[in-house]
Formats: sequence, structure tokens, C-alpha cells
Amino acid sequence: MSATGGSAPSHANEHRRSIGDPERFWGEAASGISWSRRWNRVLDDSGSPMFDWFPGAITNTCYNALDRHVENGRGDQTALIYDSPVTSTVRTYTYRELLDLVARCAGGLSGLGVTKGDRVVIYMPMVPEAVIAMLACSRIGAIHSVVFGGFAPRELATRIADARPKVIISASCGIEVNRVIPYKPLLDAAIDLSPWKPEHCVIFQRSQWEAPLTEGIDIDWSSLLTSEPAGCVQVNATDPLYILYTSGTTGVPKGVVRDNGGHLVAISWSMKQVYGMKPGEIFWAASDIGWVVGHSYIVYGPLVHGCTTVLYEGKSVGTPDPGAFWRVISEHKVNVLFTAPTAFRAIRREDPEGEYISKYDLSAFRMLFLAGERCDPETLSWAERMLRVPVIDHWWQTETGWAIGANCVGLGILPVKPGSCTKPVPGYDIRVLDEEGEELPAGKTGNIVIRLPLPPGCLTTLWEKDSDYRKTYLSRYPGYYLTSDAGFIDEDGYLWIMGRTDDIINVAGHRLSTGAMEEVLASHPDVAECAVTGVKDTVKGEVPIGLMVLKAGVNRDHRVIEQELILRVREKIGPIASFKVALITKRLPKTRSGKILRGTIKKIADGTEFRTPATIEDPAVLDELREQLSAAGFPRK
Repeated sequence: MSATGGSAPSHANEHRRSIGDPERFWGEAASGISWSRRWNRVLDDSGSPMFDWFPGAITNTCYNALDRHVENGRGDQTALIYDSPVTSTVRTYTYRELLDLVARCAGGLSGLGVTKGDRVVIYMPMVPEAVIAMLACSRIGAIHSVVFGGFAPRELATRIADARPKVIISASCGIEVNRVIPYKPLLDAAIDLSPWKPEHCVIFQRSQWEAPLTEGIDIDWSSLLTSEPAGCVQVNATDPLYILYTSGTTGVPKGVVRDNGGHLVAISWSMKQVYGMKPGEIFWAASDIGWVVGHSYIVYGPLVHGCTTVLYEGKSVGTPDPGAFWRVISEHKVNVLFTAPTAFRAIRREDPEGEYISKYDLSAFRMLFLAGERCDPETLSWAERMLRVPVIDHWWQTETGWAIGANCVGLGILPVKPGSCTKPVPGYDIRVLDEEGEELPAGKTGNIVIRLPLPPGCLTTLWEKDSDYRKTYLSRYPGYYLTSDAGFIDEDGYLWIMGRTDDIINVAGHRLSTGAMEEVLASHPDVAECAVTGVKDTVKGEVPIGLMVLKAGVNRDHRVIEQELILRVREKIGPIASFKVALITKRLPKTRSGKILRGTIKKIADGTEFRTPATIEDPAVLDELREQLSAAGFPRK
């Protein structure tokens, strides 16, 4: 049944309805959610430019994701498929089984004193226990904050300090291909660094490495699950569901706050209308629960919609198995895959003729969605050719939580223009403005903004920083949300995203702050000043490079210093930064006022296009880059 109750509506009509009468549009969409009490009104704009969706309504996100499906006869349907090639494990959980584990985990957290509104930090690899922990928090009204397992102690510590969790849930270790990464020492180091100390740490012990536990502080995960099952705690629709930290331009992470009610409505609507999914079908978001994609489309979206979701632990592209994507799709009968263009650039590089694809039965597979970074037309066309299914590029942000621009297949698939994100999604009134705030005509590139109010599911504020939220997103153009992306809308209404307008770079779909990397580089005793910028990479979209000017009198081998700097970024931020190029120069290009011209550095560096992660470290490539920098007036010292 469509939102209007008749035959399937068109994208254009639904977008027009959503902008012209958002309260009616989203009120209709909310009918698919279970509420303990309905809202006073759909949209409260009394606090403009900050808005509340479904004020007065009461609900529970975990109930909508699990309990109601069991009550409505889906208890024996598979809810979660855990596929872990790094541990040679495939395990499935029905909705009934998952509900039992989540309820017991929730009871265990309650036994540790966690109550409605308390924060719980989750620092875990891609294991079912992480999903269970997220749902258990939502069950008792606690606010979870998942931190990507690849972050180093310093990054974890900043998030602990800001969220101030009562409990932290972690695992003894993670696994990267064939390498075991002990998590407990990283967690202990982060707690030492943080001014805030949790009351307890719950540790899921893995057989690959068992962590020593501190008596009185650390709790074994297994003991949590012996607790009496907890029921659902009713929360306001406007209460926070989770905090998810994203990179800030100052190097300080921003705690994006997602509410319960608006989030439920948006992700449920998107599963049907954006991704074309039906309850009972199988959805795989090849991402990590530490990122917004994992929150929205590994955990909450598929489960709220009554689908089966795939949780994949391992490297899905490249060695040791170049056919990993196709094996998972074939074995689990995946209907729709959502991943980053980085993955398909790597697949195309390793298997240009699609030989691995032909080895698997992909008959159940009908759609590929790409997001996280701009998809180049060549990669999209290659994927269409090899897979013989529609390939949809779409665009959204950690802040929005779901698609801003997409080809909403549930509303009737539109013609694909490779390189664009197709049309603005219903609910998003997108404009392109110049620096003075004037709207630009079709085809002209400018600042992409969204006219307020943002639709349900988007961030409501930054954690305990309302003023920062207003300053960062709402102050540049009053009445609009600033995406910090640049692009244009063409004469057919298609949206084209061209790049970022701030110092956030997009490395393989992960938004990282160059400011945070500069802070790490500047902490080296030999560095006087530095600059980090993102440059083009044919696999990862962008990779960071760092340029440093040394302090006077430093006579050490520059190659040694460069390696020290690379290692320092890896230790402080983590390998996720992909920071592998550090170049020492005599000077940095600057304006007369002393501002470093990062745009100039980027333009020069983009003349050297790194083709694979390996070539980043290729001496010939680095020498070419040094020559370009030297010709620009800031040669290698």
C-alpha cells in the first residue's frame, strides 16, 4: 500500500507532497510504526530553527525492531545472519532468538544500574553481540554511542569524555584478516586518557584472545545474559536514541543526536521507498556498525521493516578472497546490497572481466546501492555491465541518517545518470546557493543546502551542544541546513555532488578530519608547522597527505622523520586514516595574512593520482609528487 493509499505514487508527486504538506506526509508514513501513544502534532516548529517530530508520542525502538514482529508471527523468520570468514563462522538468529538475547542483555544492563537516559559506549568488532548491545540499550531507554573498533585510544577517549557513559561494552579482541587486535588494552588506555571513568566495562571474551578482567570494574558478557529478561521502557518520540560521533573541522568529534520517533518513521519509510525492500527479504549493508550506515541499515532499518539483515565480519574486498561479495550474496540469497564505491573500484581492479562473479548464483540479487563518497561513472557502468542489475548511487550524511538524494526504487525507478545522485528524496527541499545566499540556476555549482525543517530521522542537535549545532549547520544561511557539500542541480532536476567545502575528507566512505591529523603531526617535536589535505585516489576516493616544515636546526634524516609521522597518525587516529604520505618541505604556500593555502596543495597533489594503496608508498610516485611541489615553490627541504 502506498503512502497515499492507491497505486504506487511517483517520485515527483511524493516529493511535492512532502514539501507542500510535511505534517500530512510524515503523519501517513508514521502509521507503519507501533506507538504506545500518538503525537500531539506531527511537527513542532515553535523552537525554530530547531524542530521536533512527533512530540507527545511515546514508543520504543527495540519493540518496533523485534517484539512486534514476534507478536505478529515473524518469530521464526531469520532476523540476523552473522557471516565471519575471519573466524570461519556463519550463524543465524531468528527474531524470537534475537529478542530473547536482547531482553536478557537489557536486564543485565539494568542490573548494573543503567536506566533511561544513561549513556552506554559500545566499542566492538562486527559480532552479533554488538547488535544485541545496541538493541538492549534502546530497549531500556539508554542512549548508546557506538565507536568504530578501529579507532585508537585517543579517539575513543574523546568520545568517552564527551558522552560520559555509565557503562562501556567491548570485546576482548577484533580480527583484521589474519591478525588479532586486542581491544581491551586499547580500551584501558582510552579510559586512562579520559577524565570520565565508567562504573563498569562489560567484556565479550573471544576465543582468539582472552582479556584479563579487573575485579569490581570489568564484567564478563556471559554473566550479563544470565539476567532476567527486561521489558521495553517507553520513551518520548523526541528522546535521544543514540549519539554517533563524526569528525569535526576543529579535530573535536561532534556527537550527532538521533531521536526515537522520527528515526523510526524515516528508516522504515526508506527501506520500502528508497531501497524497494519488502518484509522477509534479505538486505546486506556491507559497512560497520561504528558508522551511520551500520546504525541505519545493518541494525535498525532492516529489523524495523521486518527484513533479514547480514552482519559481515571480515574484509569484503580483495585478499584473501576476491569473490567475497559474490559468495555472501549467493550463499545467503541477498536481494539488495548497499556498499561504498571504494569496494567496487577495488573489485574492478582485481577482477576487471568479472570472472569471480560468474562463479556464483546471483539470481536472488536485484539491486546495488552505492554511497559514502562520489561514485565515478566508470565504476558505476562497470558494475551495471557485470551484475546486470540497476546500480543506484545515492548521497547522505552521518547527520541526516538516511538518503538526501537517491533513486527511490519503491516510487518507481528513474533513469540513471552516472555521476549524479538522482533526485532529492521526499522530505528534503534542496537548494544550491552562492556565497551571498542567492539561489543559483540549474547547472551552476554552489553550496548545497536543505531548507528547514529537515525531515524526520535527521539529527536533532549535537550532544549537549545546541549552540554548536546552530553555529555549524544553521548559521551560514538562515532558514537552511548547510551540508558543507558543493554541487549543482541540472535542468532535469538531478542532483550532482562534487565534493566537500570544509576540511573533512572522505576516505573509502569514512569522513575524517584533516584538522585532527594536523594536530597529531604538530605534536611531533621536530615539526614547526604542517598541513593535511585529501588528494584523489582511484580506489579510496581520497587519501590524506601531510606536508611539514621542520623546526630550525633539525638535522635528522628526513625519511626517518616522515616514517615517524606516519606511525604517529596511525597510533593516534588509527589505520582507518590511511595516512601513508608525509613530505617535509622548506615552506608551505600561504596567503599574505599567513593562512595556509590547502586548496593550492590539493590541486598540485591531485596531479599525481594514486592508483592503489600500494602505490602511495611507491618511491617513484612520491618523487613525482615532490617534483610537482618543488615546481610550485615549496620544494622538499
